[in-house]
Amino acid sequence: MTDSSAVGTRPHKRAAKPKTAAGKTAAAKAALVPPPVAEATPQAEAFSANLDFLSPTQRDSLEKLSLNLARAAMTAQGAIAEAALRHADRPAALTPDPFHVAASLSEVMGRLAAQPDRLMRAQADLFTRYMDLWKAAAQRAGGEAPGAVARPERGDKRFTDPEWSSNPVFDVIKQSYLITSEWLNELVGGVEGVEPITKRRVEFFTKMLTDAISPSNFLMSNPAALREAMQSNGESIVKGMENFAADLSRGGGQLSISQTDFSQFKVGENVATAPGKVIFQNELIQILQFAPTTKTVCEVPLLIFPPWINKYYILDLRPENSMIRWLTSQGITVFVTSWVNPDATLATRTFEDYLKEGIYAATDAVMQQAGVDQVNTVGYCIGGTLLSCALAHMAARGDKRIASSTFFAAQQDFSQAGDLLLFTNEDWLRELETKMDAGGGVLSGQTMADTFNALRSNDLIWSFFINNYLMGKEPRPFDLLFWNADQTRMPKALHLAYLRKFYGENALAKGELVLDNVRLDLGKVQTPIYVQSSKEDHIAPYRSVYKGARLFGGPVNFMMAGSGHIAGVINHPDAKKYQHWTNPELPPTVEEWMAGAVEHPGSWWPEWMVWLKARSGKQVPARDPSNGPLRPLEDAPGSYVKVKS
Repeated sequence: MTDSSAVGTRPHKRAAKPKTAAGKTAAAKAALVPPPVAEATPQAEAFSANLDFLSPTQRDSLEKLSLNLARAAMTAQGAIAEAALRHADRPAALTPDPFHVAASLSEVMGRLAAQPDRLMRAQADLFTRYMDLWKAAAQRAGGEAPGAVARPERGDKRFTDPEWSSNPVFDVIKQSYLITSEWLNELVGGVEGVEPITKRRVEFFTKMLTDAISPSNFLMSNPAALREAMQSNGESIVKGMENFAADLSRGGGQLSISQTDFSQFKVGENVATAPGKVIFQNELIQILQFAPTTKTVCEVPLLIFPPWINKYYILDLRPENSMIRWLTSQGITVFVTSWVNPDATLATRTFEDYLKEGIYAATDAVMQQAGVDQVNTVGYCIGGTLLSCALAHMAARGDKRIASSTFFAAQQDFSQAGDLLLFTNEDWLRELETKMDAGGGVLSGQTMADTFNALRSNDLIWSFFINNYLMGKEPRPFDLLFWNADQTRMPKALHLAYLRKFYGENALAKGELVLDNVRLDLGKVQTPIYVQSSKEDHIAPYRSVYKGARLFGGPVNFMMAGSGHIAGVINHPDAKKYQHWTNPELPPTVEEWMAGAVEHPGSWWPEWMVWLKARSGKQVPARDPSNGPLRPLEDAPGSYVKVKS
């Protein structure tokens, strides 16, 4: 997502044009990139002369608006021309079916065509809704106050500007869009007689389409953007196009929408600042040991395996919400795995390599550094999936080095893995493989970010499109979104195997996964397990997490937190936000579990700490990272986390 040079520093002016493809002449470039707009032209003066009926102030505003509109158009044209030159010698990226939905769409539409009575009822329903809308509009024009025919869903931030309701024209535009989009999504969602994954793929595409055509995404139908343009005499449009050009340049000719002001954050200075040392490293990991803040600590240390798709410092964004700092304050010796951001030299690394040089190497190092024969572990997201495999691998070998394992938003059973399943069919995988081959055997962080952003397009794409380009505003500094954009690359062999074996075949849950010549059986894992899920998690849905929790053979404690994949996990007790649910039982379905669950206000961390300390042994003198058996290599946060994609 970000440049390799400056933590994604956002340029305020157009970046210098890169070297173009061989054979492109200066004359060709000059023809593509337009000259700057002059402050005054004969045409502009003639135009002004015909505006005598306006006041001088109105004429001045109109002239500024006209010039700014022209300047904005030139800026956009220049940015697009520059991007075209960057891609001149690359194979055409256009495809008639970029979302690989054609076959599924054809099947769903075929089923609809085979049910003409259902289509007629749907069309009649749409006609009725529009008649109700026009009736309400006529009543409003006559001075009445009819109720809305269609309302945005709770939490929909696209239509919060007052003019969407107070202005009759924008109100009709909004309701017309809501009626049409709801009708279309309901029509597709009601199709019967097709495979669930096929229908879900079309539903996802339809939702993406209807989100994209929202009137809020267009200047002429967004009242807030129009108001900003008029009040600024078009300066907001110019600034928006400058933002567009900067994002296009930052993405190397591919639009990379800024979600925050990247220049406001620097790893190790104002994010990832918990003090500690790197006490071990190999090609895949660095192990960080964090400085204690209590005189004594629990004997059994805690080793955390974050996802290698992201950087570890989601656990240490700021002192006030840092899980790492909170854990040390509770008397826990904290070790965290910082995964390498792989380049082409690591393209052939496999899931087995991450098992051996990740889980096994890390636990060896931590046991040596802490002087113990067991560790407690945490696995977050894909880091938890790998940790699950390690537990099964260890169970098969009689290895009892892990005293307990906690899973944050981690999946073992992928049969209900949510919308990410839609990106793992063979069409997608072939395209990913092509991209990775073109990238030297790694998948870019940009591609990973685009995939995750697509899962929540209104929040992570269109809201910034409106703010940055239509409104001409700079994105606000936000450490979470800075971290979210700091994605890592994926090695080809590892990533394709993960997508195929877990998402595609669900091999771990079925007991069919073989790693290091060992068939993995989670039912043989007797290690005490604590499972955290989040009610609104769209990456690891709680239903999927619950199915995985029931696969382990030992004692399992399942808990559900409020919010989603990040905020459901990173919820410091001092924030007093959200809630969580507990139930000591583990019945066959998550619906039964929820029926018997008890809701508690606030963070789940204190309850987890009670569970963890019961498995963490006696108190021992605090461990100084500088004085252990392993010589410190460098200060936290280490060098691996600073490598940009």
